[in-house]
Amino acid sequence: MASINLIEAFQDFKDAENIDRPTMMKVVEDVFKTLLRKKFGSDDNFDVIVNAEKGDLEIIRRRMIVEDGEVMDPLAEIAYSDAVKIEPDFEVGEEIYQEVDILDFGRRAILAAKQTLASRISDLKKNVLVKKYSDRIGDIISAEVYQVWKKEVLLLDEENNELILPKSEQIPQDYFKKGENVRAVVRRVDMKNNTPVIILSRTSPEFLAKLLEIEVPEIFDGLITIRKIVREPGERAKVAVESFDDRIDPVGACVGMKGSRIHGIVRELKNENIDVINYTANVQLLIQRSLTPAKISYMELDTERKHADVYLKADQVSLAIGRRGVNIKLACELTGLDIDVFRESEGEEEEFDIDLEEFTDEIEPWIIEELKRVGCDTARSVLELTTEELERRTDLEKETIAELRRILKEEFEKE
Repeated sequence: MASINLIEAFQDFKDAENIDRPTMMKVVEDVFKTLLRKKFGSDDNFDVIVNAEKGDLEIIRRRMIVEDGEVMDPLAEIAYSDAVKIEPDFEVGEEIYQEVDILDFGRRAILAAKQTLASRISDLKKNVLVKKYSDRIGDIISAEVYQVWKKEVLLLDEENNELILPKSEQIPQDYFKKGENVRAVVRRVDMKNNTPVIILSRTSPEFLAKLLEIEVPEIFDGLITIRKIVREPGERAKVAVESFDDRIDPVGACVGMKGSRIHGIVRELKNENIDVINYTANVQLLIQRSLTPAKISYMELDTERKHADVYLKADQVSLAIGRRGVNIKLACELTGLDIDVFRESEGEEEEFDIDLEEFTDEIEPWIIEELKRVGCDTARSVLELTTEELERRTDLEKETIAELRRILKEEFEKE
């Protein structure tokens, strides 16, 4: 029956638990009052009673009983002779309450009401979803991987709302499997074809900021503040922190005893190197700290041009530049200055080299230690030796050396 269909639509509405009850009842009432206005021209003498628990409703019509022939407003009044047909005990001057059968509206009107109700349900659910996640922008959430596609990953939250993690917001080393839980930060809420799309991110600085807040109680309590975060996702990040309490070492608090606090974050970010530095208003000192792990000999600072020429010893230049220039790039972003790196002795720009520590994601640590043992601590120092010489001087196999040289050569070819 048509009335059953309406009740089913209402039941769908009732099951949308994240919609508050007063809103739910108001919308249902509005839909049926619209139906009444279309049929009777007015809804003034009708009461729509919604039972939110059972998921059903009643429409009650109120009219005053008047003498026969004195009916002036058929919507508000009923003749005595018609009233006694409903109930013999009625008298003139009493108010009569009569239930309206939904079927009286006609099949077409009922179908239209059902569609309107379903549409209002859908719109309200969308509004609730938009508000929920708009209020949570910048917060970390955990969601389950439902579908993995080439350009994005579809996740479901605890209420089965769909969330999107685009490829551009994934760490390059990320690999997801259906059913696993993924942590990400809510980046923004987009509207696509009138449907809310919740975009998550694992590459934004906010994600690292929230992870630090979770791991470091002093940040959560406001004793330490994060002044700025810059990231090259999956490779390196620099975090400038400041303490409002002289007794607290902000860098030590963030790193933790033997790196206990930072290790969990590094694992979450797929072995991203995180340099935590103490923020200072002293620009020269900030530049020095931002170029960690390199040690600066001296610098020439031009504050007007926002430019700095930094001079380092030969063995520190590769550390300052970093693999693929990541370290110097992040230092520029953190300080807001253009930084040029020069070799101290000659004042000329150093031939590009890369510290072997930058290859820990591709070369096993014990191999790097073996190379350092024989005096090779940069990529070029390894490549300058022949395969035979490396085989003679180290305990490495010929195949291992060949693979090692391939990785190092590839890095220079990218430049």
